[in-house]
Amino acid sequence: MAATWKPESWRAHDGRQMPIYTDANALSSAEKTLSNYPPLVFAGEARDLKSELAEVARGKAFLLQGGDCAESFAEFHPNNIRDTFRVILQMAVVMTYASKLPTVKLGRMAGQFAKPRSANDETINDVTLPSYRGDIINDIAFDKEAREPDPQRMVRAYSQAASTLNLLRAFSQGGYANLKQVHGWTLEFMGRSPWAKKFSEMADRISESLEFMEACGINPATVPQLKGTKFYTSHEALLLPYEQALTRQDSLTGGWYDTSAHFLWIGDRTRFEGSAHVEFLRGINNPIGMKCGPSLEPDALIRMLDTLNPNREEGRMTLITRYGHDKIESGLPELVRGVKREGHPVIWSCDPMHGNVIKSDSGYKTRPFERILAEVRGFFAVHRAEGTFGGGIHIEMTGQNVTECTGGGIAITDHDLADRYHTHCDPRLNAAQSLEMAFLLAEMLNQELSERDKKAA
Repeated sequence: MAATWKPESWRAHDGRQMPIYTDANALSSAEKTLSNYPPLVFAGEARDLKSELAEVARGKAFLLQGGDCAESFAEFHPNNIRDTFRVILQMAVVMTYASKLPTVKLGRMAGQFAKPRSANDETINDVTLPSYRGDIINDIAFDKEAREPDPQRMVRAYSQAASTLNLLRAFSQGGYANLKQVHGWTLEFMGRSPWAKKFSEMADRISESLEFMEACGINPATVPQLKGTKFYTSHEALLLPYEQALTRQDSLTGGWYDTSAHFLWIGDRTRFEGSAHVEFLRGINNPIGMKCGPSLEPDALIRMLDTLNPNREEGRMTLITRYGHDKIESGLPELVRGVKREGHPVIWSCDPMHGNVIKSDSGYKTRPFERILAEVRGFFAVHRAEGTFGGGIHIEMTGQNVTECTGGGIAITDHDLADRYHTHCDPRLNAAQSLEMAFLLAEMLNQELSERDKKAA
């Protein structure tokens, strides 16, 4: 992709939102250890994802990206991985069944450990310590030793990512994702959600269809797509020493791939000209994403696209918008028009989470479901008006029964937040809220597809 690019090229650029490691020898040792470890994902898998994302860019599929705001060492448990995976399965089935479009499933899992921060330091009771930047860097405990960036945490993060990927591959290909199990994907605590009943009714119809197909000789034994699914992983490429150490040259194509995940994205705080993160992502052949917020001007976006996807490869570039419910319809159109005018093939995906954080009366940081939903509605409204395809959703969610985002059909209140507020960073949709979002999203997607069909007629 870039003749002058090397995995270490980023080191000559402006690297922001990364820790300063005081022990250079310990950092070098951790990087060397990781560079000798096996890849977590494979170049061929990343190419498969890019091919599927090319279909999204053409308006023939939809991208569902979801998972934890920040994975933690403390909450690492197979049940947590399983529950998040099956909620994503539920969401994908709802959207595929309603829209009749394939859904590309992309988890914020097996690597989403590092987090950007608005300040380098944090002060509590006149004590100032380095900010918590995710378990791959330091510890959330407000303690001097815990907050010291430790490069050995990268090795622990790799091991957890490897275990997570192993389990995800088993779930996706080992029978758990078999469509015959569709009724078994509903978590027990979702019984009080009105959307759980709606999903059960839809699952009944799917089961009836499968029984008819089996009578015709079409079953999981003859059609592998019925008994398994493709599931990919993603995270923000923030901690570049970790990403570089896991970057490998593909033996088949000669191209460089970051084998820490199938898909990497660059955040709002590290997206600027001269950025080390932009320099790193421009050279890897993985499909990549970029967050786009209110501060991004159309000309700057086009320059970024020319840098990150100079060959205008379909499926390479996903633009993840994050505006806030009250800004998206005024801010997004000029970006959409600029990209459309220049002819860059991109996927437009909506992140309705990061622009809608508020501090509740009870003191908890939360995201009201109604604001999240309003931003998604605004996203689709813009694309309908501009004649473009809103092709994806990017949400922070979990399969756990948490109370972190207010509202939704289960009506979590400000008072309820204290019940099960477990996040290490930002508030997440729980399983019931995620499923509700899938049904509402399917309605919006159908409206968008209907408008497109009318214009094409």
